[in-house]
Amino acid sequence: MTDKTKVMLFAWATTSLAVILAVVAWGQGLKWTFDGNAGLVYQVFPLFGLLAFSIMWSHYTASVFRQIKGVEKKVLNTYFQITSLLVLVAILLHPSLLWFQLWRDGYGLPPNSYLTHYVAPTLRWAAALGTLGLSIFLAYELRRFFDKKNWWKYIVYATDVAIIAIFVHGLKLGKNLQQPGWFQKVWYFYGITLLASLLYIYNAKRQDTKK
Repeated sequence: MTDKTKVMLFAWATTSLAVILAVVAWGQGLKWTFDGNAGLVYQVFPLFGLLAFSIMWSHYTASVFRQIKGVEKKVLNTYFQITSLLVLVAILLHPSLLWFQLWRDGYGLPPNSYLTHYVAPTLRWAAALGTLGLSIFLAYELRRFFDKKNWWKYIVYATDVAIIAIFVHGLKLGKNLQQPGWFQKVWYFYGITLLASLLYIYNAKRQDTKK
């Protein structure tokens, strides 16, 4: 098996596993049963948040594995195109479904709707982190227009800040992460490996600049 094949298999396998774990954790949190009194949208929207972060996490691990193997970036072009689209859909649905349902329930428009009627006052900062992360990732979607600009590198750096913000946002507000359990441990594993991946990536960039 060539290194290129190993990298592709690692990327797809890691992403698939992360998606499965997110779905299982979400389903177990609902005991695989929807509560009609709780509102369908309120029960569904957390899944998209879990999926968005989990897939983004797998992007970092795949990138590091590719660099360790010394394989060129283009090997994962198709992988990133497909999974990045999935992330975009999930990261848009996660807040949009909540905002829409709060509006239907008569709580008005965001940010007042979810800050006042859904998130505890002591956790509004965590909700703000989610909004920050969403804004940065949406800005990154403009790369096809601005990625040749000198200042674009700062948007790339900002996405690394955004993924950490999303991690904390999920840890503090995610319903599936509020009770100690197997998925909370998985989430902490994501956080540790994410930081390790970022350290590796930035160290590799620093080494390249010295050459």
